[in-house]
Amino acid sequence: MISDNHGDRDILVTLKQQLQPDAVFHCGDSEMTADDSWFQDAYVVQGNMDFDTNLPLVVTPKVDGRQVLLTHGHHDGVNWDLTQLKLRADAAQADAVFYGHTHKLAAEVVGGHLFVNPGSISQPRGEFRYLGGTCALITVTATQWIVQYVTRDGQPVPDLKFTFARTETQKG
Repeated sequence: MISDNHGDRDILVTLKQQLQPDAVFHCGDSEMTADDSWFQDAYVVQGNMDFDTNLPLVVTPKVDGRQVLLTHGHHDGVNWDLTQLKLRADAAQADAVFYGHTHKLAAEVVGGHLFVNPGSISQPRGEFRYLGGTCALITVTATQWIVQYVTRDGQPVPDLKFTFARTETQKG
């Protein structure tokens, strides 16, 4: 999962080739057009800096039997808290919620939903901005969500690996 590359298409290409994820989620502010070839076989949403109205604001794909809610977050007040986004997650019956906008990485379980912000790959803010940008790899097991943050050079950050128990409703 990646977000907020703000026109830095090359980093998207590099990381997709290097990490070869099973599924790709872009949480907005790519500043690319919806028909960009990088978005082929990816889930992508529109951020507040994306002006192609063909990019959706929210997508709710079911991936390997797990309901995902993907949004940028700017319409949900994520700069302040996750209340509005949690209400949207409840309505979508989402197991996992992926969002961006703040440029700050975050991973937590709220109200039975896994919330993950990969941070900004190109313009990071906050405590971990010294890393130069992050994305997140999520591994799903029968009982856990494992969130591993990765730097622009594709290296895992050992201190930024988090494991969360999956709830019974998420195991469906």
